[in-house]
Amino acid sequence: MIERYISRLSELTARLNYCPLGSGAIAGATLALDRTIAARELGFIAPTANSIDATSDRDFLVEFLQALSTLALHTSRFAEEITLFATAEFGFVVLPESFSTGSSAMPQKKNPDLTELVRGRTGRIHGAVAAVTMQLKGLPLAYNKDLQDMQPSLFEAVEGLLPMLQLLAPFTQQLKFQLEPMQLAAQSGYLNAMAAATYLSHKGVPFRRAHHVIGEAVRLALDKGCELDGLTLDELRQLSPAFEADFYASVTLAATVDCHDVIGGTARVRVRQAIASAKTRLSAVSASELEAAHAHS
Repeated sequence: MIERYISRLSELTARLNYCPLGSGAIAGATLALDRTIAARELGFIAPTANSIDATSDRDFLVEFLQALSTLALHTSRFAEEITLFATAEFGFVVLPESFSTGSSAMPQKKNPDLTELVRGRTGRIHGAVAAVTMQLKGLPLAYNKDLQDMQPSLFEAVEGLLPMLQLLAPFTQQLKFQLEPMQLAAQSGYLNAMAAATYLSHKGVPFRRAHHVIGEAVRLALDKGCELDGLTLDELRQLSPAFEADFYASVTLAATVDCHDVIGGTARVRVRQAIASAKTRLSAVSASELEAAHAHS
């Protein structure tokens, strides 16, 4: 998601980097100006090609706000996951004290202040996009005073997003993940059913049939009150003679994760490769390039 945002800003920078100076109020300057001089000296790609369009164009504003709203959307989804997984029902993550407050009613409660505020602020940033597009939709060419009223939406979106990003970095660094409850949760609820079906397919059972057999095995385990590895080999063989003693090794948590051994999959070796690759790609994006992209936008 971060990489797509960086790419989106880079593409946006190239698209909006044309100089409107010399367009005049609508029809272009009446003096014999060389518009390429101003464009070149100010670092633009070239002058804008049409003075009427240049005067009325606010695509750059809409696109920039849309890029901000997409990033805000991604941060909101992250915030929602952390908020959810920090609840007592999950207990997967412990929120940092410095970003949380206590409850006014329940002494034991730790409120996820930052993540809730991120979700709320995202709505306001999306609202800025809606406000600008609604202001634009009925305007004729070229300049209309309505365009002036779009600036507050832009300022509010930028001023709303930047603190979110500045706070989410140290917040994320201070999160503490509860590995034991996470591991226990991953070993319940038949999350290894796909691995079990894959086991049968490796034994020569067509996957459609393997899918059906494992569905029956899950029903049997539900009736028995156990996970798939709680079924005996005899019980499994009543469903398919393809089951062997090595079935149990194929549905452990490690095997369940590792059986998704493709690019982008959850196999541990693939995840380690993906992390290393992402670090390499992101390190290639220098701070100066990011600052330049934001400055142009």
